[in-house]
Amino acid sequence: MIFEGSYRWQVITTFAGMADRGRRKQVLLERVPVSSYAAEGKSLARLDGKVIFIEGGAVPGDLVDVRLFKNKKDWAEGKAVKFHAYAPSRVEPFCQHFGICGGCKWQMLPYGEQLGYKQQQVIDALSRIGKLALPPAEPIIGADETVFYRNKLEFTFSNRAFLTEAALATEGWVARDALGFHLPRLFDKILDIDTCYLQDEPSNAIRNTVRAFALDNGYAFYDHRAHQGWLRNLIIRTATTGQVMVNLCLHHEEEAPRIALLDHLLETVPGITTLLYTLNPKGNDSIGDLEPIPYFGPGYITEKLEDFVFKIGPKSFFQTNTRQAEKLYRVVRNFAGLGGQETLYDLYCGTGSIGIFLSREARRVIGVELVAEAVGHARENAAMNGINHAAFFEGDVTDVCTDDFFEAQGRPDVIVTDPPRAGMHDKLVSKLLEMGAPRIVYVSCNPATQARDLEKLDTHYQVERIQPVDLFPHTHHIENVVALEKRK
Repeated sequence: MIFEGSYRWQVITTFAGMADRGRRKQVLLERVPVSSYAAEGKSLARLDGKVIFIEGGAVPGDLVDVRLFKNKKDWAEGKAVKFHAYAPSRVEPFCQHFGICGGCKWQMLPYGEQLGYKQQQVIDALSRIGKLALPPAEPIIGADETVFYRNKLEFTFSNRAFLTEAALATEGWVARDALGFHLPRLFDKILDIDTCYLQDEPSNAIRNTVRAFALDNGYAFYDHRAHQGWLRNLIIRTATTGQVMVNLCLHHEEEAPRIALLDHLLETVPGITTLLYTLNPKGNDSIGDLEPIPYFGPGYITEKLEDFVFKIGPKSFFQTNTRQAEKLYRVVRNFAGLGGQETLYDLYCGTGSIGIFLSREARRVIGVELVAEAVGHARENAAMNGINHAAFFEGDVTDVCTDDFFEAQGRPDVIVTDPPRAGMHDKLVSKLLEMGAPRIVYVSCNPATQARDLEKLDTHYQVERIQPVDLFPHTHHIENVVALEKRK
């Protein structure tokens, strides 16, 4: 069928798989003009009233063929499989792994355009999902450093390296060890990373040194299907203070090779201030319920936000872009409008970074966090900074914040809430309405769930200010801060 314009639909038949030898029909949409971006980093085209969401690195201005994997009456989803023309604004990606690695998907977009799309993403989410009457959003705060901005990266060992089509064509299938990143939807295949532009040195030197020594000595990289092998993960944390933490995760203890590897790393890569190892025999890579063991150094590093000092352990949560976190927290401090006499509640407080950052403008700071270990770190961080008017409590906000608690600690004048990507639970939204603080500052890493929550708060609160902040250049992710005032 030919539509108006240069694009057309074509139905093609492919095998569903060798096992069932069944056939399935796929739709190939040819010569599609990409017009804009949608949520979650997908690009978008509109053809005769039908919306096409496109994965695969297409940007507005490209002309592409799209293979659809979902095809509904009014919308479809697919992947760009051929580029007929590129948008004039495209730039050359700086990373050799671009297009294969699942990160930094917007490298081909000039950074200014990235910021524009992120600003629009926030506005669209709040207006379309939240259906709110909004003030104009303030211009997005971009990053001064668009590469080497992350302070934490986790790399994975695997005995099944991902091989590109070019490698398969020239070498055929060869079992190969890898240390790098998981690829989307391939749990056991790891892309072997040479140079990563997300974290500054000595990150690349650490990873490449560990991999080379392990290969030279025949150490077993982890088999994610059989759950066998020795080397599992390598977690690197850096700080603006110059301190560097490395945590090597192993399936089980093998003392002699462990000591040889850790000693070689310390001798080869200068600047490591803390080196740990973690034994993880579980079926998943999480280390939250495990105890990292210090091998060299104090077992932690320290980070600074302005002149506040924070202790970062191997399992601590901390914003992964320190410089942009400072800008984000300054927005929160500005939106909170503290005058020195208020009681500030910091919900989802984690290790206390926001409450501590705002503490000099508040009479009292109350932090509430579900994770007991994080509460302990928050108390320690407050003590390190000489903050005596802050208290941190373990538990769910809906359970902790009772009338008896308010009687003992004081009711909030300002609430800061910084939930995970899933947003706030309905019970917490109801609790916020019950608490009735004059002002709420909502920090979000997901404008869609933020918009959903704001719609529920709209009965009692109105949006006063909106400020997007970019913490993750070359990705579609965006942080957004909203100031809410209680309705009169």
